[in-house]
Amino acid sequence: MLHVFRYHVRDVLRSRWTLGYGGLLLALTEALFRMGSGAEQVLLSLSNVALVLVPLVSLVFGTVYLYSAREFVELMLSQPLPRRALFAGLYAGLAVPLAAAFALGVLLPFAVRAETSKALFVLVGSGLALTLIGCAIAAYLTVRFDDRLRGLGAALSVWLVAAVLYDGLLLLLGTAFSNYPLEAPLLALTVLNPVDLARTLLILNFDAAALLGYTGIVFERFFKTGLGVSLSLLSLGFWTVLPLWRAARRFETKDF
Repeated sequence: MLHVFRYHVRDVLRSRWTLGYGGLLLALTEALFRMGSGAEQVLLSLSNVALVLVPLVSLVFGTVYLYSAREFVELMLSQPLPRRALFAGLYAGLAVPLAAAFALGVLLPFAVRAETSKALFVLVGSGLALTLIGCAIAAYLTVRFDDRLRGLGAALSVWLVAAVLYDGLLLLLGTAFSNYPLEAPLLALTVLNPVDLARTLLILNFDAAALLGYTGIVFERFFKTGLGVSLSLLSLGFWTVLPLWRAARRFETKDF
């Protein structure tokens, strides 16, 4: 597994897409600082970008990369190598460089200026979690669909629903049933979507819960309790483990 992991880490790090991804985040963060924005304003702007860009890059780049690694997988399967070790090395070799590119692109400008805050760590933690989740879903889609176009289309559909349409559905639900107490259902639906959960946690750590109205007060009280933190971590872990488990099981029996 470690041999496969090291090979794919080097391969992903040499990719122009990975370098461009990390460079874009670094340039954007530095530009926001140079425009005279304070650390909190920079974090707020970065959070809006990260919640859209990180899932998109993880899903699309992960899907494209894993499809392009099919010949390597076929070669490795002809060797006396356990399939589980090969799959683990593939996933880790993809997810770790993307997570490192995100973390370095965001953290370096803050480290140079010695700017740290709880919101920064929440942003980085959320971005890392979304990277692992996106790569896990990409791994499942590539073993689920043999056709590359179908797999890429499914990855884009997952991103569109999770990052764009889901918020619209919640807004529509809140508007249609505004006369009913919806705090608990909206809270449950938020926890079920990792992108929406990350967005809510970031808003609360920017002390902007008032923007969410009365629902924001309920969210703030819930997510600042031990139960809220535990459920958030469980939700993020669930969306990483479930697609990975499904992908690993399918990978073990798939005829390449």
